[in-house]
Amino acid sequence: MPPVIAKFLLYLTKELNYTTKTVESYEQDLQNYFGYLTKNNLDYLKINRQEIRNYLKYLDAHNLKNSTISRHLSTLRSFYNYLIRENYVQINYFKSIRNPKLERKLPNFLSYNELAMLLDSIKLETAVDMRNRLIVELFYATGCRVSELCALKLTDIDFAAKKIRIYGKGRKERIVYYGEYAAKYLDLYLTKARDELLKGNHNEYLFISEKGEPLKVSDVEIIMQKLVQKIAIQKHVTPHTLRHTFATHLLNNGADIKSVQELLGHASLNTTGIYTHITSAHLKDVYLKTFPRQEEK
Repeated sequence: MPPVIAKFLLYLTKELNYTTKTVESYEQDLQNYFGYLTKNNLDYLKINRQEIRNYLKYLDAHNLKNSTISRHLSTLRSFYNYLIRENYVQINYFKSIRNPKLERKLPNFLSYNELAMLLDSIKLETAVDMRNRLIVELFYATGCRVSELCALKLTDIDFAAKKIRIYGKGRKERIVYYGEYAAKYLDLYLTKARDELLKGNHNEYLFISEKGEPLKVSDVEIIMQKLVQKIAIQKHVTPHTLRHTFATHLLNNGADIKSVQELLGHASLNTTGIYTHITSAHLKDVYLKTFPRQEEK
């Protein structure tokens, strides 16, 4: 692959603050793309719309899901935007190519009882317990992404106003809020656990590992796996499950979708719109269980 690929991946990491996992996904998509170009004797700097369509047919012929093909397109749109910025090309033809229609899957989320089971399973006997309880509390209180949680610094938190500055995808900044429960466990963690985990070291990040270093995304994913294994929840629960839970519970309790979009940091309202399918199902369930004449024939 040309040297500009390495520059592009560095740009994603350093300037856009993308996670290692996301950058690796971009790199894999670009490897597939340049493999196709090489096989067909095509120049990436002279690609046209018809050649792009042929590439999409090639991907489809390999039985890739529409979501995977859409991800490829997103990667290549970003890459060619970067090429324009660096004066390699003048036009990004990928902008005019529509994504294939996606099958929308309902997000996995926890009920109130399941969430309570998860929280109650953390006994607060050690510094690690206190940290883990705060992790779950903040996921649920703010709806943040796991990468955003790992990037939190003490200076991002306004303790008096109970709000947090979060830097999301592309370093886009937003403000989220937390309530009394999260505030209680944040205070507990900072006064009784964080210094013990630091082992005398200094660090600006909020969440610290047992090694005294900032928690990584993979660390938090493992923490969640271990917590869920202790309880009888028959669901696949990840950090993102708690983000879905945050959004679903807000909407079920009357929050408007535009506000939820802002709190989640979604660029498009369409992304947040998937939660309306869940809340509609919830409303139907409530109606069927509580409407007085429902069982009459």
